[in-house]
Amino acid sequence: MSKEVSEVGQTHGKDYVDPPPAPLLDLGELKLWSFYRALIAEFIATLLFLYVTVATVIGHKSNKDPCDGVGLLGIAWAFGGMIFILVYCTAGISGGHINPAVTFGLFLARKVSLIRAVAYMVAQCLGAICGVGLVKAFMKKNYNSLGGGANTVAMGYNTGTALGAEIIGTFVLVYTVFSATDPKRSARDSHVPVSSTTSKL
Repeated sequence: MSKEVSEVGQTHGKDYVDPPPAPLLDLGELKLWSFYRALIAEFIATLLFLYVTVATVIGHKSNKDPCDGVGLLGIAWAFGGMIFILVYCTAGISGGHINPAVTFGLFLARKVSLIRAVAYMVAQCLGAICGVGLVKAFMKKNYNSLGGGANTVAMGYNTGTALGAEIIGTFVLVYTVFSATDPKRSARDSHVPVSSTTSKL
C-alpha cells in the first residue's frame, strides 16, 4: 500500500489534498443547522472551561495553608485537562476552537469564513462571560475578595515579560491547532510501516 501511495505522490507531486480556502462571506452557512449547532458547542465549551478553571484558581487562592487544595500543579491540570476534554468532545461539531485567538488564526489561514469566525468569537465571549458569572454566583465572597481569579504578574517579573509569555503561549496554542488540522498529517502517518503491515493482513 505504501508503494501505491508513493507512486501517486510522484505522479501528482504530493500525496495529500489541500482543501480549498473557505469563502470570505458564506451566507449559505446561516441556513444550516450545523452552523448553529457549532455555535452552541463553542458557547457551552467555553462556559465550562472558564467555570472550572476560574473556580479552581479561586479555590486555590482561598486556601490559607499552601498544602491545602489542588496547588499550582492542580491548576495546571485543570486547564490542560479541561481543554483536552472539551476539544475532544467538540472537535467533530465545531472544530473545538474554544478560543478567539484560534478562530482568528484559522480565519487568517482561510480555514473558516468571516461569518463563522465572527459568530464563533461572539459565542466564545458570551460563554466566557456566563462561565465566570456562574463562578461569581456560587463563590461570590471569595470571587470579590480574590479579584475574580484574574491573572497577576508574579513578583520579580515585569509586565513586558508577562506579555511576552502570553504571546508565546498563544502562538503555541494556535500552532498546535494548525498542526492537528494539517492535511499533511494523514500523508505523513500513511508512511508508518505498521500501517502497510496491517494492510497486508
